[in-house]
Amino acid sequence: MAGQPTLYNLFFRNNFVMLGSVFATAFGLSMTFDLGSQRLWDNMNRGRQWKDIKSKYIEAGAEDDDE
Repeated sequence: MAGQPTLYNLFFRNNFVMLGSVFATAFGLSMTFDLGSQRLWDNMNRGRQWKDIKSKYIEAGAEDDDE
């Protein structure tokens, strides 16, 4: 409990600093959650997304144009 006065003096004593800390933390957690969710989605759906199979269709379309 010795760290509470230090935490209060650093972040919560001044309203501007507290709001900045809250917004910065929310932004950081949001970015972390979004990146983690995107990575999980990509790993679960590897090989089934357009970015994974696009080259097959582009190559197939280029072969059809040559004929």
